[in-house]
Amino acid sequence: MRTGLVHGLIAGAAGTLALNAATYLDMSVRARSASTVPTRSAARLAERAGIDLGEDVAAERRAEGLGALLGYAVGLGFGAAYGALSAGTRGLPTWSAGMLLAAATMTAELPATRLSASTGPGAWGVNGWLTGIVPHVAYGMTAAAVYARIERPG
Repeated sequence: MRTGLVHGLIAGAAGTLALNAATYLDMSVRARSASTVPTRSAARLAERAGIDLGEDVAAERRAEGLGALLGYAVGLGFGAAYGALSAGTRGLPTWSAGMLLAAATMTAELPATRLSASTGPGAWGVNGWLTGIVPHVAYGMTAAAVYARIERPG
């Protein structure tokens, strides 16, 4: 299990890189701005935890940095969980495991909705769903492929 956890962390890191690359490519191609959901989530979590982020611009910048770190934590966390639970996915084709990972990571949006940092999936529309799904599929497929390669080299 410990080896699976470490391999999952590595796969989660690769998946996170793929998710970020897909997101930034989308931003470049469609000239869209970055999502403010991670920043708002971090600010609301800090507020609930009684952590003072400062005033005005300083608070906004700290929340932005914390929001990015939350994204890394989610990507690594899902990778680690996948690795720890990998015994149950041994017979699963990599593409199926990737799609399951993509769907699982999409659930990370639910806490943001509960924090009122996101409108929630019901209000996204087709464009919003595509903006969310494509990077998460990149995450899931990359993480599953890297994990499979580490576990079954050759």
